Amino acid sequence: MENRKIDNFELTLMPMTEEHIPRLHELSIAVNWPHRPEDWAVALALGEGVIAFDEIGRPVSSAMVFPLGEEITHIGMVITSPRLQNHGSARWLMEEMLSRSKGTIRRLNATKAAYNLYLSMGFQPQGLVYQHQGIAKALSGDLAEEDSRVRPMTETDFDAVKHIDQLGFGSDRHHVLDHLLPLSEAFVLEDGGEIKGYAFCRRFGRGHVLGPVVAESEGDAVALIRPLIARHDGAFLRMDTRNAGGPLQTALELAGMSFYDNVTTMRLEPGGEAPALTIYGLANQALG
Repeated sequence: MENRKIDNFELTLMPMTEEHIPRLHELSIAVNWPHRPEDWAVALALGEGVIAFDEIGRPVSSAMVFPLGEEITHIGMVITSPRLQNHGSARWLMEEMLSRSKGTIRRLNATKAAYNLYLSMGFQPQGLVYQHQGIAKALSGDLAEEDSRVRPMTETDFDAVKHIDQLGFGSDRHHVLDHLLPLSEAFVLEDGGEIKGYAFCRRFGRGHVLGPVVAESEGDAVALIRPLIARHDGAFLRMDTRNAGGPLQTALELAGMSFYDNVTTMRLEPGGEAPALTIYGLANQALG
């Protein structure tokens, strides 16, 4: 436990635990994030973090780190209560997260409100993530044609899925997939007896989220998400992608998932080889 006076507020920083989930949910609601208590539980299962309270016990800030293999750490779930924004509490929590993740390549996805803070701490922009969401409708016309290479994932596919995820992400985050798979519907793309791509879809926020999605091409990514979109026809569906202006964006728009917002992927350290495959759909903005 650590105390610090920020502006006129006496804040107490505490390690995040499952007992804090209701207060974390309260904090995310305050900034209009869609995370349910169950989504916070997933975050806590895959990472660690801190939560700050004011002198009368109200949650005011949070931040988390997610180790993703031996070399990469993502920083996420950085929230500051509106009444404390621009007063330095987010920098305090970020400094704590950086101290916990030394020796790794630190990455994050920055909201517009937090972008300048991260830039001032040495993070450099790498590109945009486009958030698409809306009431889904099954694809029609040529985009509705089933791809015979796509089928529901089976237990025997999982080792291959983890392997291609590592090729796409650039690090072994099998523990993330181990946790997400039981929560997800999953499809794979098999070509010539080899798994070449996969897509997960799980409950998240206001509905469901498509991701992770890893494939060799945008066309393959569209083929993978097509049956998942059809299964959620008439329901709220979201996908976060770094791809814009191509077949994937066209498919998302036609499926009722219009562009909603974007964040900026940033990294603190250089390094890491270019991935052999592409992540077309993020697991979420905290996990990449």
